[in-house]
Amino acid sequence: MAIQGPIPVSFDQVFPHGCYIVGEVEQVKDFDASSKGRTVYAKDKTTGEPVWQVAVMDADPTVKAGQKTVSVKILSTVQPVPPAPLPGLPFVPVEFDAMTVTPYVGQNTGRLAWSIRARAMRAPRTAAAPAKQSAATSKDIAA
Repeated sequence: MAIQGPIPVSFDQVFPHGCYIVGEVEQVKDFDASSKGRTVYAKDKTTGEPVWQVAVMDADPTVKAGQKTVSVKILSTVQPVPPAPLPGLPFVPVEFDAMTVTPYVGQNTGRLAWSIRARAMRAPRTAAAPAKQSAATSKDIAA
């Protein structure tokens, strides 16, 4: 099969209506390598870079409430800095660059889920642009 490893996708494919930061940027812990009193942080298997994560809320109005918040993992040697908040908005809009998705089967649900990764996060190019219309997009993305 020609598809191996993470699948490159654009931000607009994953979040056609945009997304908003709803959590802190945190370094991902490697629970298998960590032991009592000694925390080991995850590194990307391919690049060796530290892995960070941030919770975001999908702005797509058709997504079920329980699936609105997802985790995006960011590969970066330094802690990624979220964009500055915009006046009048309760959440910070964000976009991600060089995104990939990796499908997996959720252990708790037995359903298809997606691990979302990116190389960088930034402020949206056009913060005041109206929401984009897209074809029906059903997402089953696990946080």
